[in-house]
Amino acid sequence: MSNVVTVVGQGLYLAAAAVIGLGIARVLRIDNTISCLIAGVLAALLLPIFNYDTGLRAASLRDLVFFVILPVLIFESAWELEPKRLKRWVGPILLFSTLGLVICATIIAAITYYGVGHSEGFPWVAAMLTGAILAATDPVSVVNKLRQEKTNEDLLTLVDGESLFNDASAVVLYSLVLGVATYGVMENAPLGIKASSLDAISVTLYFCKVFFGGIAVGFVFGVATTLIILFLRSPSAALMTLVISAFGSFYLAESVLHVSGIISVMICAIVARACLSKQNSTYLVNAGPTWEWMGLFFTAIIFVIMGLVITFEMFSHQWLSMVIAAIAALGARALSVFLVAPLTRFVGPPIPKSWGLLMSWGGLRGVIAVALVLSLPVELPYWWTIQSMVFGVVLFSLLVQGTTSGRLIHKLNL
Repeated sequence: MSNVVTVVGQGLYLAAAAVIGLGIARVLRIDNTISCLIAGVLAALLLPIFNYDTGLRAASLRDLVFFVILPVLIFESAWELEPKRLKRWVGPILLFSTLGLVICATIIAAITYYGVGHSEGFPWVAAMLTGAILAATDPVSVVNKLRQEKTNEDLLTLVDGESLFNDASAVVLYSLVLGVATYGVMENAPLGIKASSLDAISVTLYFCKVFFGGIAVGFVFGVATTLIILFLRSPSAALMTLVISAFGSFYLAESVLHVSGIISVMICAIVARACLSKQNSTYLVNAGPTWEWMGLFFTAIIFVIMGLVITFEMFSHQWLSMVIAAIAALGARALSVFLVAPLTRFVGPPIPKSWGLLMSWGGLRGVIAVALVLSLPVELPYWWTIQSMVFGVVLFSLLVQGTTSGRLIHKLNL
């Protein structure tokens, strides 16, 4: 019973801080993510005064992040995609989120590895973990500005869809690299990864199993979700079914079948939305608002947690690593976009240069990057260095890229 009370107390504390953060955003007229980060920092400063221990520990954050927060955020993002336009742009989106992601992660890894220049304290596998985490983009503020400006729907679909598929692929890549990093360090590698062999063939086969296995599970769940909703014929039951599908598809894929839960959740949402839209279902009138508030709530929670764990020592001890990571993330994103963009004409519509510029500068690092770095095992000796670097890049994204993306949209006449 005490464990239950502790968990409830933690949840209420985080929820209260999230609401305060949203209130700060309302008063100061700033982005919700920044205000929730501020609320988390303020909460961390107040904890010693009231002699209150939240019970939140780095070792316990993984389950909260992966089994509660990420399924909701991924399902909400996938549900927002319009099926017809997604079909038109699925080729370029897949190209950016596979080849583009690998290029971006590799460049970030190379720059951070040689930039830090400490092969013992920051080995190549640590650099690859950093690359995988920072390859995940989260251009929420850019998407919101595009919607406010009533810009081209195709551009909106490309930016939003690329971000979603990019995030899912980044989580798979992160899981794969983390399995290699924890091999020989921990008895049980996180996310069900047990690397018995680290040769290229084994890694490739494992990646295919995780990726395509997640697609299969998500497709089955999506079809089953559609059939259940059409059978129940109730708006309330439909919402309940969607929420259960989001968590259920992730849990079954990740914990039982040991394939990608994130891919499974994403495909489940896309398939269910596409099938139900063809049926002109009236049972989903409240689905959009429901996923919207759930996405807002869990995004706020993530940034509150970031505010709770961020420390002044990160900036005083790791400031150079943060600068290197910010340069690497920005340069790698731009280079990967402009290397891949010319290839999109072979799999779909071509990408205009102005769109490439927006995708480069608007490829912010946000909630997914924070979620991944918070789930790093503390047994890894370099986890704090990676966390500091990722936090630095996220702050740069929020304070610099996020605040200037609106002007870029106007300048490019999008």
